[in-house]
Amino acid sequence: MGLAGVQENGNGDGVSEIPLGTKTRYTKMTSDPLEDDEVLQNKKHEAHKYVFACAVFASLNSVLLGYDVGVMSGAIIFIQEDLKISDVQQEVLVGILSIISLLGSLAGGKTSDAIGRKWTIGLAAVIFQTGGAVMALAPSFKVLMIGRLMAGVGIGFGVMIAPVYIAEISPAIARGSLTSFPEIFINFGILLGYISNYAFSRLPAHINWRIMLGVGLLPSVVIALALFVIPESPRWLVVQNRVEEARVVLFKITESEKEAEEKLQEIVVAAGSVSADKYESKAVWKEILCPTPPVRRMLITGCGIQCFQQITGIDTTVYYSPTIFKNAGITGNSELLAATVAVGFTKTLFILIAIFLIDKLGRKPLLYASTIGMTVSLFSLSLSLAFLSHAKIGIALAILAVCGNVASFSVGLGPICWVLSSEIFPLRLRAQASALGAVGSRVSSGAISMSFLSVSRAITVAGTFFIFGVISCCAVAFVHYCVPETRGKTLEEIELLFKDADDLQESEVEMGDVERLVQKS
Repeated sequence: MGLAGVQENGNGDGVSEIPLGTKTRYTKMTSDPLEDDEVLQNKKHEAHKYVFACAVFASLNSVLLGYDVGVMSGAIIFIQEDLKISDVQQEVLVGILSIISLLGSLAGGKTSDAIGRKWTIGLAAVIFQTGGAVMALAPSFKVLMIGRLMAGVGIGFGVMIAPVYIAEISPAIARGSLTSFPEIFINFGILLGYISNYAFSRLPAHINWRIMLGVGLLPSVVIALALFVIPESPRWLVVQNRVEEARVVLFKITESEKEAEEKLQEIVVAAGSVSADKYESKAVWKEILCPTPPVRRMLITGCGIQCFQQITGIDTTVYYSPTIFKNAGITGNSELLAATVAVGFTKTLFILIAIFLIDKLGRKPLLYASTIGMTVSLFSLSLSLAFLSHAKIGIALAILAVCGNVASFSVGLGPICWVLSSEIFPLRLRAQASALGAVGSRVSSGAISMSFLSVSRAITVAGTFFIFGVISCCAVAFVHYCVPETRGKTLEEIELLFKDADDLQESEVEMGDVERLVQKS
């Protein structure tokens, strides 16, 4: 029936402006004689450059997040000295950003569905920068906390929306690499934060931490300009029934007009244009909270990988790396901050390696390497702190273990977590489900960060990292049983990976019905 419908519509009446064109999945079309290889190659090159630029601009908020994480690890030393805050206040100041960001993540899904992916990115930057300015000028701990809360909301928006936007504009063959950009930029921001700590550490304590935090406001100008460069997500435009605008965007990000038309039909089918009444009457959150078996499997994978990313202790390694190295035997603020710069360089280097491997080796092999490497590094760090503390070999082993942990994280669990959470959910649920996963990530991060010092005092730093090692072992099992391989598949094909045989048969019938109705429109 689907084939007959396409052939009849494609050959009848000579209609050349059917919105979605003739589908090459059924008939092989001959190319335009005027469209030679050079023109096609130029179009392909331009499309790749455009998508790359969009991914870079969409990821700029992640620099702000990374910088805040990195700079706070050193700034907290001087904040404690200047504002005379307690250890508990220090824990709250560090960890509250992750907890409060869940508000931004929860609001981010609904906001991005309402105003679009692009302008949600801009809103995230505005909120974060306002909070950053308040922190840099804070005269007291209370005002500092107000700025921290505002920055947390902005981060919640940013970490949720950037991977979703990039996944929705990227071709399947490069989606993994491009969706990794936010994680790459987070690592770059962390490195900049570490360098800022070291560069300004010799200034007076009442001013150096303010400069450290204030430097993070500079990227806001670039983000503002980026909003006038990047397009809106074509998938969001289709959901809003702005199909012509979606077609224009797809022409820019695909290699040919024919491919753009094919992608447009796939998106229309996925968006459920024909079944709109069904989805209007069934709220997105109701479908998430009372999921079908396929959606339940998606939620377990997406939210589970987000939580494992944080409960293995990566944020404590980054936030409290000076504390870890001090426990290992390094003394002096400058020496502690210099050691953290080495961690930052390692983290950034390995995230760059990940971007070249994620679409070549696939998601699952890198996740195996990542979680196993983290497990070995965490147990090694625990043993070095427990038995070799303050010895030269113990200090060296501790630095090596911390660098090994962040390297393993950056090559797999760090970037792939965001890739998976942005690509496994169906279009109608993608924004809200991704927001839910981001909430799990932020809550886990905040809980770990806000309890690290207290737990370490109770069971020692070595004991704390031993627990992280055990959790990392569980992450290996989770990857094995719950994470499918999604390399090279379109977003619509990935959705089918979570369906059983009956669901697949129903989807095929619906696909055929939609194709016939679209071609008759």
